[in-house]
Amino acid sequence: MLNKIYKISLVIIIAFVSLSLLEVIILRFVPVRRTPIMYIRYAEAKILGKQYHIKQKWVPLEKSSVNFTNVLLEREDSTFYTHHGFNFDEIKRNYKENKRVGYLAGGGSTISQQTAKNVFCTFSRTYTRKAFEAYFTVLIELIWGKERIFEVYKNIIELGDGVYGIESAAEYHFNTTAEELTEEQALALLYIMRDPLYRKIK
Repeated sequence: MLNKIYKISLVIIIAFVSLSLLEVIILRFVPVRRTPIMYIRYAEAKILGKQYHIKQKWVPLEKSSVNFTNVLLEREDSTFYTHHGFNFDEIKRNYKENKRVGYLAGGGSTISQQTAKNVFCTFSRTYTRKAFEAYFTVLIELIWGKERIFEVYKNIIELGDGVYGIESAAEYHFNTTAEELTEEQALALLYIMRDPLYRKIK
């Protein structure tokens, strides 16, 4: 019986690793058009009887605002180009905070971790999700590289109700393009990013 369970478990693990590797390799070259979080938001809206339209336009990394890039790196992950997916000082600090409050409060994730979470996971605050997030963070760091991670992140990040990606956010909130965002507008988008369903441009 134990031998049978072991074999089944091994098959499941091998299948998961193989499929996840294939998905990561494909998305190294193909634009990420939909994420689990988009589907969750859509389902939540349908349950409440609301319409939900996903607004997302994919743009290459070089077509997004330098101002937004600088704001993200300064405020969200200043060590992005030097770490290997994880900021262990932040992980230690957040572990202590989570232990203090008694639940997984989150926060402190690198851009790589946030990208892995948004593309491959849900936003549930559990250690199981964090484990999957860590696994996919390692994969995208190895297979995608920094530029691709940053490109995907800026195209799928939630920046309003149904608004995903820097290009759609620039158009929706400021009637401009991602390339033309000012520093003030970039800071406003960062403010929205912290709570995209409820924060608005003042």
